Parts: sequence; C-alpha cells; structure tokens
Amino acid sequence: MKIGLIGCGNMGSAILKGILAAGAFKPTELIASAQSEGTRNKIKNEYNITLADSNQDVVRLADIVFLAVKPHCYAEVIAGIKDLVRRDQMFVSMAPGKSLAWLEQCFEKEVKLMRMMPNTPAMVKEGMTAYCVNERVEAQEKEKAAKICGYFGRAEEVDEALMDVVTSVSGSSPAYVFMFIEAMADAAVADGMPRAKAYTFAAQSVLGSAKMVLETGMHPAVLKDMVCSPGGTTIEAVRVLEEKGMRSSVIEAMKACVHKAKGM
Repeated sequence: MKIGLIGCGNMGSAILKGILAAGAFKPTELIASAQSEGTRNKIKNEYNITLADSNQDVVRLADIVFLAVKPHCYAEVIAGIKDLVRRDQMFVSMAPGKSLAWLEQCFEKEVKLMRMMPNTPAMVKEGMTAYCVNERVEAQEKEKAAKICGYFGRAEEVDEALMDVVTSVSGSSPAYVFMFIEAMADAAVADGMPRAKAYTFAAQSVLGSAKMVLETGMHPAVLKDMVCSPGGTTIEAVRVLEEKGMRSSVIEAMKACVHKAKGM
C-alpha cells in the first residue's frame, strides 16, 4: 500500500514524521507533492520519500491520498485530480467545514472518503485526531486509515455532525493552550524567573496536568480541588480566575470557533 500527500505544510509534515517514525511504511511507499520549492526540497532531502512532479502523480501512485492543503484550495485541487480517481482509492480530507457530501460533490463521482481533524501536537506524536468516513469505505479500509492517524497521536471516530465541535475542542485548542502557557510564563518573568525556565515550568505543568486527566480518569474538578488547600495560594488564584471570567471566556471562544467552522 502506498500513502500519498497533496501538500506538505505543518500538518502534512506531522503526518509524514509520524508514519516514518512508526516504521510501518518504507520511505519508498510514501509520495508527496508541494508547491513551494522549500517544501519540495524538504520532501526530497529531509524525509527521503518520493517527490511527485504534480498532484496528479500522487493520485496515480497512491492508495490512500491525504489532502493536506488549505481549505480554500480544496475545490481547485480536487478539480485537478478528479478524473484520475480509482474506485479502490481513499481520499482523506483535513479541511474544517467541508462535509463528506460537499467533497463527493467536488469529485463528481462515487469515491471513498474520510474526514479527519488533527491538531499541531501531531508534530510531536501527541496529536488528537477525530475521523469519520462515508458509506463507501469498508471496515478494513477504515481500520487501516485510523491506524495511520494513530501514528501521530490518539485517534477516535466521531459522528460527522461533531466535526465542527472537534475543530474547537482539539483542532484549534492548542492555540488557546499556548496562550495560557505564555501568560503563565509572563507572570513568572514579572516575578523574577528567567524566561526560558518560566516556559519550562509552565509547559511541564500543563503537560502533567493533562496526563493526570487522561490517565487517572478523575473529573477535572476533583483534580482541581486536590490542589486547592483551604485558605491557600491555589484557591486564591482560582478565585481571581473565576472573577475575571476564565471559564466563560474559553466557552465563548470555542463557540465562536464552531460558528466559524460551520461557515467555511
């Protein structure tokens, strides 16, 4: 089986790195295309996989094709490859707001389709990926594609109706977390800690807290209460965060993200 990527930006690169690191495919079984000369050189020299001369070459050679281009490019890219699509191929979309029905309409034919929504932590093999497929994808094909998604983090199947929610809760959320880490580090710097050390302390605290949620199975509120001693420093910080509307700000930001995704 050969894996193809049309586009090789941040997410395309993350997928490639995860697949190669897993050792499940040889570099010769991977093929990618890209527009920029810099990205093309990276495909050829850094990843040592097959560099396609065109998107059409990717479709001719690959069994599973990841469409790793910007959402506004999808219609144009699909128009350029749709006449080469084979019945046994699967195409994987990473575009928010582009439904399976919309994608099939662009292809103008019956085609095996998967929608996935990864996030940038896939670059360090800690991504969270949601996926769904259309009715033409057989069980074993879905299993293979889901396994590939698992090479760069966790992967879970969701109903397509939830894909816009996935965009806000995992697809876009690394940006919120990075802002939180940056804010914590800024505060530590303001109180005298060197910036590099502040980033380390803040980032490791976020990483460890997330692992506690995933590995203990305990409710986040219970874990929070474990840190908040009566009359202590933590509950005082929590009081200020509540006063400043931290929860409502996060909720409203995520609802705005979902609204934007639905309109794309």
